[in-house]
Amino acid sequence: MEIYFAASIRGGRDDRQLYERLITFLNQQHHVLTEHIGNPNLTANTESEMSDQEIRDRDVAWLTASDVVVAEATHPSLGVGYELAMAEQLKKPTIILYRPQVARLSAMIAGTSFFNRIYEYETVEEAEKVLERELARLK
Repeated sequence: MEIYFAASIRGGRDDRQLYERLITFLNQQHHVLTEHIGNPNLTANTESEMSDQEIRDRDVAWLTASDVVVAEATHPSLGVGYELAMAEQLKKPTIILYRPQVARLSAMIAGTSFFNRIYEYETVEEAEKVLERELARLK
């Protein structure tokens, strides 16, 4: 299964290690197209060799090619919001994870009926269990 993993990059890298762990978990049985999101060297400025248009076009191509979108949406991000809107437009199955003890999920996401796989979690182990269960249902 091809997975598009979405998470905040320019909006903050505080959860980079969490993203890396979730991507590693997903890559055990699937293929994450956007595994660079967990890269410890990725920052808001490290893709500067690519133009914003090139980054957008690459990511849209990956999103279009994916079978499912997994979004870690704890930290507000314009990019993740855009990717989720595209996932809805493309009718991609979408799993949204967030930690309510850190931030409240955007009403634009929580209030969209298309997104019917939204899960709160506290630990990475809880997130992994949700992903394992939901991806098995989507197979």
